[in-house]
Amino acid sequence: MIHQFKSRQFVFFMITGGIAAAVNFGSRIVFNWWVSFSLAIILAYLAGMMTAFILARLFVFKNSRQSLPRSGMLFVLVNLVAVMQTWLISIALAYYVLPAVGVHTFVHEIAHAAGLIVPVFTSYIGHKKFSFP
Repeated sequence: MIHQFKSRQFVFFMITGGIAAAVNFGSRIVFNWWVSFSLAIILAYLAGMMTAFILARLFVFKNSRQSLPRSGMLFVLVNLVAVMQTWLISIALAYYVLPAVGVHTFVHEIAHAAGLIVPVFTSYIGHKKFSFP
């Protein structure tokens, strides 16, 4: 399974995913001006997910034979798993782990960044096998 992560396609997935993560991370900060941290994570994930879908379809999985509507539906399903991972990790770190170890500066930023990293690998496999085969 590790060989899947040693491909040109995975490198492009990481680049486009990095752009989408930047949209996600930046928009979370903006959303957090108006809504709670918890809700801001979800709204930011949606902004990042739209960015990721467009970039993945154009640059990573451009040879997909899947129809656009079906790809979109499966992309959302794969990302529902990923957003749960992101949310759980971000909340656990921000409210339990980081304060317990004495981290009190940039707690939301650290927690959210860590939460965004975890689903990279599960999402790649999910999108390769389901969203864009």
